[in-house]
Amino acid sequence: MKALMNSAQRLSVRKALLVTSVALVVAVAGCSSKKKSVSSSTHLGNGYASEEALQETVHYWEERYKHSPKDPKVALNYGQALRYAGRNEQALAVLEQLALSHSDDKVVLAAYGKSLASAGRFQQALSVLDRAQTPTTPDWRLQSAMGAIYDQMGEFNQARAFYDKALLQVPDAPSVLSNYGLSYLLEGDLVAAESYLRRAAKHPQADSRVRQNLALVLGLQGKFAEAESIARNELSPQQADANMAYLKSMMSERGNWKQLKKQG
Repeated sequence: MKALMNSAQRLSVRKALLVTSVALVVAVAGCSSKKKSVSSSTHLGNGYASEEALQETVHYWEERYKHSPKDPKVALNYGQALRYAGRNEQALAVLEQLALSHSDDKVVLAAYGKSLASAGRFQQALSVLDRAQTPTTPDWRLQSAMGAIYDQMGEFNQARAFYDKALLQVPDAPSVLSNYGLSYLLEGDLVAAESYLRRAAKHPQADSRVRQNLALVLGLQGKFAEAESIARNELSPQQADANMAYLKSMMSERGNWKQLKKQG
């Protein structure tokens, strides 16, 4: 199966997964509106019904931030909304400023570390997330996040060592199993990736992002009927069409799509 992904395809997948594979949940309490609250356990993917809904969220927290820039809850939500909108450098600036004034706040450090990872500053992200960790009572979410960063650096064995640590605390956690699957996907082992993502998707607490990841891996193997069925349950018709078109475009490189069709 590794042969199905050439270097250009792996680069495309790596870029697509740069943000989504860092499965760190940062809890933000005390938000005034559940609808406006940002949680990194979802993706747009992010759980937003449309791009307009995401932009409304960004605007909401931007206005709050203008009036209360030192409020950690406001800054956390604003920074994460910016990151979901793809404005990584701006998100990083907001969270970096917050981290300077809350250097001992582990929730702030976790969010800052995740933002650093989204901006591609992996070594610094690992250092910050390590500071956010508590050795005596380690947070499995941080372990999973650090594993995802090592995956982005191409250090797959190191990444999976962190996932193993996380799974010791929360066996069968769908977000960790999903990251495990993405680790094999980034390495090019689609069979192993599918195995882990199927386990993750079967979990009652698996979210839409996990199922979309499974659809991606299935599509990359040419299993388009099942991939499309999953995608259409998770995305709007327009998004599902765009995703399937992109997958088929990737697989058409060097004749992969035609070869898969011949194989039935």
